[in-house]
Amino acid sequence: MDQELLAANSEGSTFDLESLEVNKIEVVEEKKAEPEKTTESATGQTATTASAPPVGEPDPGTAQAVARGYVTDGNEYACLVMLWNRESNWNVYAHNASSGAYGIPQSLPGSKMASEGADWQTNPDTQIRWGLKYIAGRYGTPCSALAHSDSRGWY
Repeated sequence: MDQELLAANSEGSTFDLESLEVNKIEVVEEKKAEPEKTTESATGQTATTASAPPVGEPDPGTAQAVARGYVTDGNEYACLVMLWNRESNWNVYAHNASSGAYGIPQSLPGSKMASEGADWQTNPDTQIRWGLKYIAGRYGTPCSALAHSDSRGWY
């Protein structure tokens, strides 16, 4: 995107961090973990083994809808879509093997997103809230974050 266009989109546009609290939307339904399995040994003792929660398919459309609930300005939303298309293609499980960055916003390390919820590894809403707060604190707006990414190759 042209730098002048980005600057024009960002000028006078505010990205209110408080709106993240106001514009909360329903969390995407998560898949339930399989029930614990029990086995009985020859001595009659039972042992319980837990299964890991299933990994769902990434759904960029749902993730973008979640973000749209938080970013109501159309220009800022367009910048966010372009930024996170580049970073992760809106894949909640995206992992950069060389840097360790994780998730939709490519948090480095990914565990930083735990500040928004224990489900940071699997929940697009948790990742998006963290990412928008990061953008607001560091760049002010998604368009400013995109402009930085365009010029430096990272945000």
